[in-house]
Amino acid sequence: MKATDPSQPRERALLVQVVLGRRDRREAEDSLAELERLADSAGAATIGCITQRRDRPTPGLFVGEGKLVDIQLACREGKANVVIFDNELSAVQVNNLDLALGIKVIDRTEVILQIFARRARSAEAKVQVELAQLQYLISRIPVSRKQQRFQGGIGMRGPGESPLQLRNAPMRRRISDLKRRLDRIGKRHASVRKRRPWPLVSLVGYTNAGKSTLLNACTQAGAYVDDRLFATLDTKTRLVHVPENRKLLLTDTVGFIRHLPHGLVASFRSTLDVARESDLLLLIADAADPGIATQIDVVHETLAEIEAEAVPYMIVLNKSDAATQDQLDHLLAIHHDAVVVSARKGEGLDKLKARIVEELLAHDVHFPGENDHG
Repeated sequence: MKATDPSQPRERALLVQVVLGRRDRREAEDSLAELERLADSAGAATIGCITQRRDRPTPGLFVGEGKLVDIQLACREGKANVVIFDNELSAVQVNNLDLALGIKVIDRTEVILQIFARRARSAEAKVQVELAQLQYLISRIPVSRKQQRFQGGIGMRGPGESPLQLRNAPMRRRISDLKRRLDRIGKRHASVRKRRPWPLVSLVGYTNAGKSTLLNACTQAGAYVDDRLFATLDTKTRLVHVPENRKLLLTDTVGFIRHLPHGLVASFRSTLDVARESDLLLLIADAADPGIATQIDVVHETLAEIEAEAVPYMIVLNKSDAATQDQLDHLLAIHHDAVVVSARKGEGLDKLKARIVEELLAHDVHFPGENDHG
């Protein structure tokens, strides 16, 4: 699956970040770098970045008027056709910026939703993405007809493009219908999980931490792997053989990210419920990423949001082949019980499987047919 259509030219994006209050400088820099990766995953090439530090955003434009002039000049010089804010914008701010700049303006939430729209393949994922988009769009119906917002590019594809869907009542009816469909899907999934004969272990973690690669390494599952963000939207579950002829189910899940839209989390509830109903979570972290501490915090926050914070977990430090020994030593000093692996090279997998069994037994999880050696 390609992230962009090779027959279409890549959009040229100017990234804008307003650093508010006492926000940590390093965290802001990491967020902006991540936004550039999000833009790439959505099919846009970044032509430059503009940042501004303010105590609070301006009500109408989010940025100050002087900075708006800088953005206008940068857009003209770089031939940008989309401006992407690393902040969450209100509908009024988006509309005012659209009109002031004469090109499409979107925020971080809209970029993430667009990536999900591109990556959705299963019927369930498509329903979940459509619901998240419609809930977002219903609060973003243009207040002015001077600037058309939903006509292709990375500013929302899929639902919301037709005049009918941009009317409030039909959109609300569609949202209600999608919620009912997802509720039925969720109940069906829950029923299937209750009948599972083996323990369920789920891979959770920051997007691009290597969850799908680890699933493939442990099970030869053939899960799609890409170096772009949010390569996996659909859960994939495979049977894994572990020590002493035991078996368990290993499930991949959608990756997390800082400022993951709440609407998206709610829409993907039926998919994310697998984490809440698991016997054990493997929190997969990229050992080579300098922002690993923040990423682990984001994972814990998201698990709390989906009510999975009480599920036992163990940290798996992946991509050890890309990390230095100093990095690994530092991480192990903090996370004493973490398991170090390289899913790409297949290193540390036997130790990981043994530790999974230990953790499950420690939490009184039953393995059926333990005396069955056939």
